[in-house]
Amino acid sequence: MASKGAGVSFSRKSYRLTSDAEKSRVTGIVQEKLLSDYLYRIFSSPDHGTPAATSRKPLNFQNLPEHVNQLLQVDSEDDDESQGQVEGRLGPSTVVLDHTGGFEGLLLVDDDLLGVIGHSNFGTIRSTTCVYKGKWVYEVLISSQGLMQIGWCTINCRFNQEEGVGDTHNSYAYDGNRVRKWNVTTTNYGKAWAAGDIVSCLIDLDDGTLSFCLNGVSLGTAFENLSRGLGMAYFPAISLSFKESVAFNFGSRPLRYPVAGFRPLQDPPFADLVRAQRLLGCFQAVLSVELDPVEGRLVEKESSEWQLQGQPTVLLTLAHIFHHFAPLLRKVYLVEAVLMSFLLGIVEKGTPEQAQSVVHQILDLLWLFMEDYEVQDCLKQLMMSLLRLYRFSPIVPDLGLQIHYLRLTMSILRHEKSRKFLLSNVLFDMLRSVVFFYIKSPLRVEEAGLKELIPTTWWPRRSSREGRDGREAKEETTEERQRRRAYERGCQRLKKRIEVVEELQVQILKLLLDNKDDNGGEASRYIFLTKFRKFLQENASGRGNTPVLCPPEYMVCFLHRLVSALRFYWDEYKASNPHASFSEEAYIPPQIFYNGKVDYFDLQRLGGLLSHLRKTLKDDLASKANIVIDPLELQAATMDDLDEDEEPTPTAAQRPMQALAIGGALPLPRPGWLSSPTLGRANRFLSTAAVSLMTPRRLLSTMEKVKVRSLNVEQRTREDIEGSHWNEGLMLGRPPEEPEQPLTENSLLEVLDGTVMMYNLSVHQQLGKMVGVSDDVNEYAIALRDTEDKLRRCPKRRKDILAELTKSQKVFSEKLDHLSRRLAWVHATVYSQEKMLDIYWLLRVCLRTIEHGDRTGSLFAFMPEFYLSVAINSYSALKNYFGPVHSMEELPGYEETLTRLAAILAKHFADPRIVGTDIRDSLMQALASYVCYPHSLRAVERIPEEQRIAMVRNLLAPYEQRPWAQTNWILGCGFGYRYTRLPHLLKTKPEDANLPSLQKPCPSTLLQQHMADLLRQGSDVAPSFLNSVLNQLNWAFSEFIGMIQEIQQAAERLERNFVDSRQLKVCATCFDLSVSLLRVLEMTITLVPEIFLDWSRPTSEMLLRRLAQLLNQVLNRVTAERNLFDRVVTLRLPGLESVDHYPILVAVTGILVRLLVHGPTSETEQATSVLLADPCFQLRSIGYLLGQPEPLVPGTALPAPDRKRFSLQSYTDYISAEELAQVEQMLAHLTAASAQAAAASLPTNEEDLCPICYAHPISAVFQPCGHKSCKACINQHLMNNKDCFFCKATIVSVEDWDKAANTSAMSSAA
Repeated sequence: MASKGAGVSFSRKSYRLTSDAEKSRVTGIVQEKLLSDYLYRIFSSPDHGTPAATSRKPLNFQNLPEHVNQLLQVDSEDDDESQGQVEGRLGPSTVVLDHTGGFEGLLLVDDDLLGVIGHSNFGTIRSTTCVYKGKWVYEVLISSQGLMQIGWCTINCRFNQEEGVGDTHNSYAYDGNRVRKWNVTTTNYGKAWAAGDIVSCLIDLDDGTLSFCLNGVSLGTAFENLSRGLGMAYFPAISLSFKESVAFNFGSRPLRYPVAGFRPLQDPPFADLVRAQRLLGCFQAVLSVELDPVEGRLVEKESSEWQLQGQPTVLLTLAHIFHHFAPLLRKVYLVEAVLMSFLLGIVEKGTPEQAQSVVHQILDLLWLFMEDYEVQDCLKQLMMSLLRLYRFSPIVPDLGLQIHYLRLTMSILRHEKSRKFLLSNVLFDMLRSVVFFYIKSPLRVEEAGLKELIPTTWWPRRSSREGRDGREAKEETTEERQRRRAYERGCQRLKKRIEVVEELQVQILKLLLDNKDDNGGEASRYIFLTKFRKFLQENASGRGNTPVLCPPEYMVCFLHRLVSALRFYWDEYKASNPHASFSEEAYIPPQIFYNGKVDYFDLQRLGGLLSHLRKTLKDDLASKANIVIDPLELQAATMDDLDEDEEPTPTAAQRPMQALAIGGALPLPRPGWLSSPTLGRANRFLSTAAVSLMTPRRLLSTMEKVKVRSLNVEQRTREDIEGSHWNEGLMLGRPPEEPEQPLTENSLLEVLDGTVMMYNLSVHQQLGKMVGVSDDVNEYAIALRDTEDKLRRCPKRRKDILAELTKSQKVFSEKLDHLSRRLAWVHATVYSQEKMLDIYWLLRVCLRTIEHGDRTGSLFAFMPEFYLSVAINSYSALKNYFGPVHSMEELPGYEETLTRLAAILAKHFADPRIVGTDIRDSLMQALASYVCYPHSLRAVERIPEEQRIAMVRNLLAPYEQRPWAQTNWILGCGFGYRYTRLPHLLKTKPEDANLPSLQKPCPSTLLQQHMADLLRQGSDVAPSFLNSVLNQLNWAFSEFIGMIQEIQQAAERLERNFVDSRQLKVCATCFDLSVSLLRVLEMTITLVPEIFLDWSRPTSEMLLRRLAQLLNQVLNRVTAERNLFDRVVTLRLPGLESVDHYPILVAVTGILVRLLVHGPTSETEQATSVLLADPCFQLRSIGYLLGQPEPLVPGTALPAPDRKRFSLQSYTDYISAEELAQVEQMLAHLTAASAQAAAASLPTNEEDLCPICYAHPISAVFQPCGHKSCKACINQHLMNNKDCFFCKATIVSVEDWDKAANTSAMSSAA
């Protein structure tokens, strides 16, 4: 305010707010007696009330300041108590965390020194103030529910990276993660805490006890007989592990759960609090009293009916109030204790309309009577307090607390000037505004009232996860049906309550996206766009640095609310613009990706780096989009690429103060999205190692952002986004394939683009994580069912066993009751039908965006990779995460969407415009998954024929490290492949629901036919494809054998050791890949056997010999008894469940049966001769398939009599009688052929054998070098290399070589 002292003048503010209807009432100051009565009514003393009219002196605006000063006088005792030392406490009166020396490890501390984030194994920090006498309390706001120990310690306690608070003498801690208390030793104590809880830490140094409360509920006395006396003073302290975060409240804000008799470490500002409460009483009196100058009396009214009508008397009265009130409203404690309580009372008492009206007028008064900096500080503190209250409010059955806080937030944001200030300076900058859109999940369902809301619990009787066996569920009993229906009714009640909160959150976002409030400034939507883009940039660039990220669970809720608000405005625009499109037809036009109007930071494009694309596609940009790139910008972009990995040297203005001393604080430029509940920028990095780990890789500045005709995000105006008659805005560079009519407002397109990016950043990952609750329900349901079965089978005389089983049954039932109620909450907030439709809408948006981008030809390379990723991942989420409650098949346009996605995967998995290895692998894996399930496979069959043929042709192309097999082996069923669960595991653990499972085979005869046709056509397709498959099989199986050898050696060591789980996983993957590749070969031989058996083809014999060589190697390794493979399988190590004889042997058997049993006699004889000619062939390997024992070698021990032998005859559920007969026929055929070959074989001179394989006679000579080998070796070598084995000379040709003919020719020449 501009005026001080007795006289109140108004130098800047205008108070003339008259209306024509009330002009007669506001022409001047009211008569003296009425004014005196009015002022006494407003400024009455809270102790003595309003004095009688006869005993008081008249009050007017001249003597009012003196009266107000007297009213605001506070007892000196209270004033002294709020300042200075108090007995029992040592240290500064303002209590904060000791960031100068009272810590151990690496920590991030907020700028208010109250919030802390762990950045090392187990960092510890204490406060600056300690206590030695009396009763004291402080609160800790839990922001993450991980490993932390919170409590008290003395200054002599020494901590390290392994030992924290509670691990030493004279330090005491509560750990809600492990539900224990710590003081050197540990015991069970308290309850589990969750993010959003508040822990109160109480110490009574009069009685020597220490206790804790969780959300205001006492957990009981934790420790007694604390050490007291000389030198014993206790500091608040915490130890927390990496990424965990909390905020302390020592008393700088009102305690959320004050405890009678206990005092906060930091005294509240008693004197200012009393003054603020008295001034608030005066302000409330103004709202409840109205002057009637005509009647000359005061009229009592409800504050909700009060209207600011511009009366000078009222305005001057308010000016005197705010003259004293304004400075107080800048203080955190007073805003939360006084103003916040007052506003919440308005919201709770009145209707939403009444509350909105009163709050709006109060904000008008704040802006009218307070200086801008004062009201801005007040609003900043008000919003931060509101967010803390919302975030850390307990879940109650009706969600009443959350609803009140959101209603007040909405009322504040409905005030245009306040909304724009908060959006520009507070939301997204100082606060986690997305917290307002989050609904936290209760960890303790009883406290959240879910027990009363869902009194009856229910859970599925069997798992419904894909890939499980298809046994029908038991018929549902009447009792189960009633329980299920009661549970569903409870879930519906819960959902309706949650929907009330969600609707308020959507309304808040609609306010932030309003673009019609541009009176006297920029509309809210364009401020929101700037902040939203920076928010995305911080989360995209900090994905490897968890503390800077917005938590994924917040992102999920934010995304759904944003989709709702976005679609509302999109369809609203369509209603007034018939040429626009509905939100159901939404997509992102391709020009947004290359015209530089939207910043995608350093996110990868489909075609590579943006600077590279601008250089290589500048001609296409000019011809298709009329965009010309300045050569200077191209040069700058080139330099930018060269310098990208270099650390910039900060200028003097940019360089932070270096903290080289141990324990120094290093202020760093950091984004504001930290997990700390204080919600401020964490700009202090504490490290006992004095290592600056948080220096950003690269500083961003305007000059470095090289863009095509672009502006900095913060410099854009409405015209730059929406465009005008001369400016297309975001739509600059429309390609000819795109329609001229706009889809919607350009600003909504940018919001949609950001929403898609948000899904890619963390939403998909969180959707998969939340499925864990459903998995837990399945596991406990199976455990309960097993326990009940054991109870029924247990003899009644075994009372000890019955007692244990009954106890287990009770534990499982209670856990299932708890989990089923939590699952109801998760389904309502994350996996509801509405949330599923939001994800489905994003999927369709991405599909349309990709289709439109594809039409632009080479400019498709500018599209960011995340559009393809979101299309793939959102489909996966819909298919795997939302069932069994909601099915994707129920979604509108489901079949059409599947077909469009199939067409995109089929076309783009080998698209040369896409260069990123990761996204190409993702496309390949998505296609592999797509053809494994009947519905999606049918969708692949529905795409146009030429696209199908092109897809198969690309799949058949040679590859190096491409998971081809996982895509194609499923196209054919194969020998003995009718299982969805691995048969060898079902024999040992038939009821284990966690066993690895496979999708039921669903072969596509249409795609098989395309594959067969392509392999028959062209002389190079089949050889190059099969060569790559055989090479990959050789590598995969060799790696597998090498790894199981290491595993076996580790298992045989006498000392205790552990095999690395990653090594086991890689080993199992190599085994699975080997099986898959064998199935590919089986399918190929079945579809086009002539590739191997028609020796008129130049490569058939060579391919058949290579195949026989690999099959014999596999058989010999797998079938030898008591060998390496056999011993590792017997170990049954976790992670190697899929490794067994059956999967790999049936695949090999399928190939051999097709070669040796099916087909004409001539082909069978060729295959037999090649197989027997391989030196690795052993007939006993074939006999092993049918359980025939291995012939004993002299000197070896006899096999154990109880040892079970492998035999295909033991798997009659999976192998038909016809297939077994074919195996027996193959064994008989090979036995006879082997005997004939042994009788007819002649000894061969070693000099005549191939020097490479020593298995076949020399039959080829290389030109021009003249070196020799057999044809099989040289032909196989030439598939991959053109250099000679021996001299590395380039081989020009290979000629037949016969020793006898060559010898005779040399003799005749001599």
